[in-house]
Amino acid sequence: MQHILIVEDSPTMRALLTSALEDLEVPVKITEAESGFEALRLLPRDSYDLIVTDINMPDINGLELISFVRNNASYRAIPLVIVSTEGSERDRDKGVGLGADAYLVKPFEPDELRDVVRDLFARSQRAE
Repeated sequence: MQHILIVEDSPTMRALLTSALEDLEVPVKITEAESGFEALRLLPRDSYDLIVTDINMPDINGLELISFVRNNASYRAIPLVIVSTEGSERDRDKGVGLGADAYLVKPFEPDELRDVVRDLFARSQRAE
């Protein structure tokens, strides 16, 4: 079973992300965090196979979360997907530069998210 952490401050968008990812062909367990701060509290409590995060959130934003994950040996290998309304090339470059594996701009198609996640799961299985 693949364990996914969704970090998103909007309840509606969290529900949309959860719904899209529950339709993957592989069994998934989804944990939701409504802020970057909550995500930092959840990370040491369990093991995650993927993190999907927004950028614009109160307290700790998605870019700060990515920086923390990539600079921590315990979490560094977890694939990260940014899902954000920030769609400029500069925003995308910054997110990928910090270590995000994929960047989707809202609104997005659920199939697009599932394709990205399938690809990241396949890549991490090949790396094992």
